[in-house]
Parts: sequence; C-alpha cells; structure tokens
Amino acid sequence: MTLQVGVIGVGLMGATHVGLLTTAVSDAAVVAVSDASAENAGRVAREAGVGSIHADALDLVRDPHVGAVVIASPAQTHEAFVLACLEAGKPVLCEKPLAATVEATRRILDAEVALGHRLVQVGFMRRFDPGYADMKRRIDSGELGAPMLVHCAHRNPTVPHTFDSEMIITDTVVHEIDVARWLLHEEIVRTTVYTPRSTSHAAEGVRDPQFVVLETEAGVLVDVEAFVNARYGYDIRCEVVGELGTVSLSNPAIVHVRSEGEAAAQVPNGFQDRFAGAYVQELQTWVNAAADGRATGPSAWDGHAAAAVSQACVESLRARRSVDVRLGERPAMYADAGRSYRPVG
Repeated sequence: MTLQVGVIGVGLMGATHVGLLTTAVSDAAVVAVSDASAENAGRVAREAGVGSIHADALDLVRDPHVGAVVIASPAQTHEAFVLACLEAGKPVLCEKPLAATVEATRRILDAEVALGHRLVQVGFMRRFDPGYADMKRRIDSGELGAPMLVHCAHRNPTVPHTFDSEMIITDTVVHEIDVARWLLHEEIVRTTVYTPRSTSHAAEGVRDPQFVVLETEAGVLVDVEAFVNARYGYDIRCEVVGELGTVSLSNPAIVHVRSEGEAAAQVPNGFQDRFAGAYVQELQTWVNAAADGRATGPSAWDGHAAAAVSQACVESLRARRSVDVRLGERPAMYADAGRSYRPVG
C-alpha cells in the first residue's frame, strides 16, 4: 500500500524531501504540499506532480487524503504542526530542531506520551549514513573497549550572512550533539564553548569557528570543531577513542585524480552530496514505519535532548563558562533511544 504523504515547508530541505519521496523512496507518494510562499508551493507541486496545495499547513494535516506528514518549515512553526499531527494520529517526520525551545519540545513529549505510542521521528539523518552506522556497530560490539574521547569536525564551505554565532550551535553542532548521544548511548550533562580568532570570511560579529566540548554522564569528553566558512568544501569528521582501539569516519571520496605528478580527491560541496544516501535511508525507514501507523528512528526524546544540550551550549557561548544541561526525566516510552536501525531498501 502506498503511503500518502503531505509536506509542510518546501524550501531547500522540504523540496529535497519531495524529490526523494517522488523518485527514490518506495511505497510513498507526495499528495499535498504547503508553504508560506504560494510561489514555492506551486513550483514544487508542478515539478513533482502534486495535485493538492494547502495555503494553511494545518489544513494539510487535517486532509483525509494525507496519511503522514513531513515538516520542513521554520523551527518556530514545528511545535504547532507536530502537535496537530499527534492530535490527528498521523505519523510525522520533523526536521531538526524538533521545536524552537526546550519547553516546546517537552510539550511535544508530553503529548506523545499521552497517546501511549510513538508517532514522531526527528530528522537526524546522520544515523542512517553507512559510515556512522558502521561506527555504531563497532562501538556497540565492545571491540574498542569503553569509549573515552570523541573528536568531531563539521566544516561548511559557506553559510548565508544571516547565520549568526548561536546558529552555529543550533543548526550545525546539533548534528554532532545527536551523533555523540547515539554513538555512546548516554546523555550529555555539561557543555563548554570556546571561540578562537574568527575567520575573516565570517559576517561581522559572528564567532566562527567555534570549539565545543561536551561531557557525558559517564565522563566521556566530546570535542566538536564547527567551522561554517571553511571555504574549501563540506568536510565531516568523527573519531571515537576507546580503551582498546579507535574507529573513525572515512571521508567519502567522489573521485581520485592523478595528474601531472599530483594526486587529489574531491571534497563534497554540501550536505546534499555528502548525505544523499542517508536521506533516502531516513525517508524509507520512516515510510515503512508510518505505513504501520508508528514511528522509529530518532525520537521526540532525542529531539528534546538535542535541544537541551544546544540551549546549554548557547548559554556557555554567551557567558563564556561551562554550563550544565537541564534535561529532565526521560519517559519510559523512550527507553530504547540510542539503538541502531537496520538498513532498508
């Protein structure tokens, strides 16, 4: 049976989801879209052959022809749309962040717990990347011994001039926050953000790069270099150091070139190139679960925890000191958070 999907927000990320659901994901069809820009909605609908356009996103959620919803609208809209999906009993894939504030993510948690079963999957697509998934399997096997350190780097070639210092945490480092929690299967309890000399390519007043140190409940230290105006390409790195060995993420080489006495490898230009396969796996996993009226993958609890750690990082950035994470109690319904997901497709 084909899952009838509605997509809210068809900017860069939403349009990407529409394209993949239409061309690369099995047993799914995009039947409705909604966007604050009628022009964007119309263009994406025409290109994908979508027959229904809703001016009001809540009307899309209530549409009886829509069985499940993808939310890729601005963060401040997420809470209302996710809560509407829960009220309608429809599975939802919500792009990160789950909501704009920690308090809002907690309200989503409470609403889902009241239902008694999961309907929310959060768009942390790195969990579906083959490299990260293999790292997770190696760590979980115990062959590396107990993890002690995690080293990460997240480098973008450039970002819009509207991208401020705090967005480097909430839009960039948030991926490493989720990956660290997932790989280690434990929570982050303390954060410290350092700001070295800023690159001349950053917008005025923006602290770029940033160096973030996260401490887990078991005492593992995670360092994240976030450099969003690195210019040369989109470069994602991760290494976990255990008592008995290490495991690191290999950079995917698009091509290697040997010419005129030199050897070179291409670096991806953006997240769409680097994580193309992960997005397909993420969507296929979501579609398979949503067709059964449920959710799997990164949970609302994962979205809440990432928001709480991000908030502590922002406080550390402002105050220039270490900040404890205020997470709250995890509901029993999310006890399986952190497990691996079997590849699909």
